[in-house]
Amino acid sequence: MSFNVNQLEYLSLKPSNPLTDVVESIWMVKNHADEKREGIIVPDGKIDLFLFEGEDEHFEVFISGICTGPVVKPPFPKSTMFAISFHPIAAEYIFKKSFADLKDTKQTFPCDYWGFGKNDLESFEQFYRKACEIINVQLEKEIDGHKKKLFELIYSSKGETTVKELSQHVSWSSRQMNRYFNTWLGLSLKSYLNIIRFSNSLRQLKKGDFYPELNYGDQSHFIREVKKFAGVKPTILNKNENDRFIQLSLMPGT
Repeated sequence: MSFNVNQLEYLSLKPSNPLTDVVESIWMVKNHADEKREGIIVPDGKIDLFLFEGEDEHFEVFISGICTGPVVKPPFPKSTMFAISFHPIAAEYIFKKSFADLKDTKQTFPCDYWGFGKNDLESFEQFYRKACEIINVQLEKEIDGHKKKLFELIYSSKGETTVKELSQHVSWSSRQMNRYFNTWLGLSLKSYLNIIRFSNSLRQLKKGDFYPELNYGDQSHFIREVKKFAGVKPTILNKNENDRFIQLSLMPGT
């Protein structure tokens, strides 16, 4: 998927098997504008690894954990960002470390992390191939079937399922699943389901549909959840003034 919107150039590619279990997408955003304005990232349930070069040619590599609320990004005029969006299961199988302490924050890595460097920002196609090769090497063992099925059900349900229903389908107790999420990500399974449900509501909000399509109790519950994760009411999110909600700006029009 690729397109340009308001001087933002966006391209996103899906990985091939077997990386689809650990990687949601590999993508880039180039901001060609000179204007300095803040942007807002809303929770989407992913772990993101970034290569970033700013207007002053400053280069850095950093990773962000799961976000549970809106994150204000400083203005990045004339910048390039390449990124890998990982499913949470990558914490255990790719990074082999807990991301509990990175919930709602980020960690900066050395500029040569995983063999990446500033030159990798010259070609997105080459970055995509290199990223896939590196992640393949990092994926050293087969993913546990219970965990794989758990995440498949979470995403296919768009977060509408319950912890109890997941436990019944995965044959993994609610306590075990919550321990897994708290240990590796720093939040409960129910909290993660709420994030996924909210993220799946963004498309309807962009269209201007303000009555919940997913299993919120009622419209007031829906509004509270949107305010919790986006910081604003659904109508403000829909207006997206100055394209400040980055995910909505990058979402193809309907």
